[in-house]
Amino acid sequence: MENILLQPSYFSPIAQYAAILQSKRVCFELADHFQKQTYRTRCYIYSPHGKQLLNVPIQHAKNGKKTKTKDVKIDYQTAPWQKIHLKSLQAGYRSSPFYEYYEDDLTAIFQKKHLYLFDLHLDVHEFVMEALEEKCEFTTTQTFDKHVLGKKDLRNLVNAKEASTLQFPNYVQMFDKRHGFLENLSVLDLLFMEGPAASIYLLKIDFTK
Repeated sequence: MENILLQPSYFSPIAQYAAILQSKRVCFELADHFQKQTYRTRCYIYSPHGKQLLNVPIQHAKNGKKTKTKDVKIDYQTAPWQKIHLKSLQAGYRSSPFYEYYEDDLTAIFQKKHLYLFDLHLDVHEFVMEALEEKCEFTTTQTFDKHVLGKKDLRNLVNAKEASTLQFPNYVQMFDKRHGFLENLSVLDLLFMEGPAASIYLLKIDFTK
């Protein structure tokens, strides 16, 4: 793929980073209206009890008006979500092959108080690309276009059900003997199990079907 258009998301699912690694340039959509219950604010990890949701709380507009993605602010008042997310990752992956290699950098992300959601997205994206030992040139949108030219529109990957047509090869997961293989979890699941070799897996996912 040459150029792709994606929604920024929180510790994105595997499908999203497969698309990033298979493209030459990435553009993140920031000019659209924020939508709830997508990977923008959530990711799924493998816990000892199975699939677990981690959700970032956001501030909602009091006047009921829609908020653009670039203007969404994180809510730190309702719950200590950073501590909850970090403890959940520790519970699920502390004994995985590569968790210890990334723990310090992850902890540093959760210790920051990002004002805007995209600030968090950007920090997370930089962490993931460094962990994959890959580089990614990206831009952001200034205006919203429902139909785009010159880019492959993959903004729908931010919705969990949209990646269902992709095929995800099995890899060893922490609790697969207990709960089976869970596909398209957060890229963190793949990183903790495969380390930098995760990029090899990501390049195998076929977007042409």
